[in-house]
Amino acid sequence: MDVRQLQYFLAVVDEGGVHAAAEKLFVAQPSVSQSLRALQRTLGAELFTRTGRRLQLTAAGEALVAPARQVLHWMELSRAHVEAVNGLRTGRLVVATMPSQAVDPLPTVIDRFVRKYPMVQISIRSAGTPQTVMALVRSGGVELGVMAVTETPDAEDLIVHPLAQQGFIVISSREANLPARGPLTYDQLEGQRLIIGQPGTGMRRVADQVIAANRSTVAVVETEHREAILPMVLAGTGIAIIAEPWRALAREAGLVVHDLVTDERLEASVVHRDVDLSPAARAFLLLTAPVAATHHPPG
Repeated sequence: MDVRQLQYFLAVVDEGGVHAAAEKLFVAQPSVSQSLRALQRTLGAELFTRTGRRLQLTAAGEALVAPARQVLHWMELSRAHVEAVNGLRTGRLVVATMPSQAVDPLPTVIDRFVRKYPMVQISIRSAGTPQTVMALVRSGGVELGVMAVTETPDAEDLIVHPLAQQGFIVISSREANLPARGPLTYDQLEGQRLIIGQPGTGMRRVADQVIAANRSTVAVVETEHREAILPMVLAGTGIAIIAEPWRALAREAGLVVHDLVTDERLEASVVHRDVDLSPAARAFLLLTAPVAATHHPPG
């Protein structure tokens, strides 16, 4: 067994197939197939079964994923520590983030990071829910995760660094039947048509509360794609309750923005495993501290 075999194995796991893995790795497809066959011979076990066009992990394959990611993490960590002897000049940092935190405060931290370490590449992976962020971090697929929750998550096995506290806003088209200005209470959303997010998110939790508090408020669209919400609201499909970071973008799009009167708050944080982090990840965490100090709850 060698590191390249594990790298190819994980690429197939992440991409769902040999062809996609080969494209991601910029290698010929037969090279990936031969590597998988060699790895399976070495281990004496089948790692995948085929379901249609996709490869599904067997029990043996599932058991290999976490150790394989750990081996690659150790290899990258060793290389990063050696490179960091003369300063953080090269490398790559992979971060998973939820959509709202990708709007704010993540860009602020990334801007500070790339200005200070311009030769270190940051790769951002999308995750729709806190559970997805934590799963990616736990699996070793990313080193850091940025998420926001309204309730304490099951993250006892992870290290959590508070980042910011965020409120909620209501966005609507100018034609919506809402007060012209001022914060809105739940009962002022009676009769509205809501565009809601997926279960497990803070915006969905608050939207469900608003629907439960009103007789004729209904959900007309449920979407996992946060970026689709502003265009749908602008088209008049409905109104939406979203996190505070979207305020500026909503106004730039020509939408009406109201604060929402609610006790719910999003607690944004950066999470990682309880392991030795790469120099790039440690540097990134240090740059989140000023952001945490300057973000205050809306009021």
